[in-house]
Amino acid sequence: MNHFDKISDLHEALGVKPPEHPLFSILHGDQNNCGGNELEFTADFFIIGFRKLRSGSVLYGKTKYDHDLGSMSFTKPHQIITFKNVQLQEKGFILLVHEDFLSGSSLHQEIKKYGYFDYEVSEALHLSPSEEEIIWNLVYTLDREYHNNTDDYSKAIMLSHLETLFKYAQRFYKRQFINRTVLTGAITTRFNAMLASYFEERKTKDSGLPTVTNMAEKLNISSRYLSDLLKQETGKTALELIHLYLISEAKNLLMEGELNISEISFSLGFENPTYFSRLFKKEAGVSPNKFRDHLLN
Repeated sequence: MNHFDKISDLHEALGVKPPEHPLFSILHGDQNNCGGNELEFTADFFIIGFRKLRSGSVLYGKTKYDHDLGSMSFTKPHQIITFKNVQLQEKGFILLVHEDFLSGSSLHQEIKKYGYFDYEVSEALHLSPSEEEIIWNLVYTLDREYHNNTDDYSKAIMLSHLETLFKYAQRFYKRQFINRTVLTGAITTRFNAMLASYFEERKTKDSGLPTVTNMAEKLNISSRYLSDLLKQETGKTALELIHLYLISEAKNLLMEGELNISEISFSLGFENPTYFSRLFKKEAGVSPNKFRDHLLN
């Protein structure tokens, strides 16, 4: 498998002219076509694209991107990307942003807050016509600066436009969650049903605490996408909902009065009672012992 630490090396592999900047590149339309080639690689740069495939496929890990309507995709460095016989419609772009381009800027930390870089490929951002126009205006502005003569302001201006693009993508993903309320509601319902089943069957005795990763895998979505979706729908992340369910179950067992604190802890899947007590106090406001004492009094 190829690994590209330089953007220019990927340009060469794709058969396009060298980039104008060693740490930043914009590819348009037919520049992005890989022809009849299959290229699997990892890289030291972020890849942000708007693609409408004419033919072929793009894989992130082992999953195909959903490009039926034209969509934006966001991949972070060191992930496995595969281009297979890709031919793009004329209107498309790929931004290549090296990790080092962000060094020394606020975006170096800010970019970590954009969860869509951790989404699976089937969770691409589908743009409405008006949203697409906003993104293209930003890309055209970046493109002009990219081809402009470099001066002391060039990098700061490009970083500013990049950050604006990322913020718009965040807004548009929230719109996508809202517009797909049927899907969102179905996942929320399935998530809650899986939690209930998990505890009813007492699977925690054998498999430990339920995790966001495990729940997401069963729902066939990424853990970050699941948390963001649930946050939009319920106001709570997946981990927060798991914790709330755990404490609800713990309160029920405390009220039954048949098990001591350690037994309740282990029956719920905690490895030690201390962690259970700490989480219980954080969520309930009192320790398990004080909660039980209050019930007895």
